[in-house]
Amino acid sequence: MHISMNELKSTLQRCFQAAEYFVGNYEDASNMILWLEKHGLDGLQELINTLPYIKADCDKPMSSVVYEDKTSAIIDSHGRSALNCIAASVDLAHAKALETGIATITVHNCHNRKFVLKALTDCGRRGISVVAYWKNGDESVTEHTAAIKANARYPSYSQAMTNLQTTSDDMQTLTIVCSSRVDLTSSLQNSYGNRSAYHVNAREVEENKTHSVNHGVEISDELWKEINKIGSGILVEDSILSSLGAG
Repeated sequence: MHISMNELKSTLQRCFQAAEYFVGNYEDASNMILWLEKHGLDGLQELINTLPYIKADCDKPMSSVVYEDKTSAIIDSHGRSALNCIAASVDLAHAKALETGIATITVHNCHNRKFVLKALTDCGRRGISVVAYWKNGDESVTEHTAAIKANARYPSYSQAMTNLQTTSDDMQTLTIVCSSRVDLTSSLQNSYGNRSAYHVNAREVEENKTHSVNHGVEISDELWKEINKIGSGILVEDSILSSLGAG
């Protein structure tokens, strides 16, 4: 079925609010999905992958800082989806880079890490160059990288097969590097550009946005019903009392 971006956004916000995401978090979560879909990066498919974690996140501990110094931090997200925790990690990297020039944040036990792209873009638009790196898979391993220049409006994203083995430390881990002094995207492009199975540059990301804004998005009936089913949890039963408070 075909829907507008505004309709999808309001439905997603109800879904995450019903899943007990905090105020602000459920807005961030819906915006992360919309950002990927709007920019041609399969936001709705990522949402399908995320649904099991959406339902379970409210029963897990909040992210905690395991280690921190002036230029780095290690964060444990306790198996939560990136929708529920990653924006704060990027904000921490941004703050440290402003103070020291460069910062590295490592996030462990975090699912659905592709959603970090929206937070990276916000960081780049605030004048900080930033790169994120993660691996998916066990036997067939893919490396994922996303990067944006300082003051740029759109990031690049690459996905590549690798022969490197995934260790226990790699599983569900995301590394974020921010710098206020160095363009991190140039070295990343030299390292990953020639062996990427899939690469989309900043110009292509911008073109994808123009198309989706003009044409809306397609969503399967099954997914639409599922997120509306979750979102129905915040609706109150129709009664005389609820009608009195409706205005």
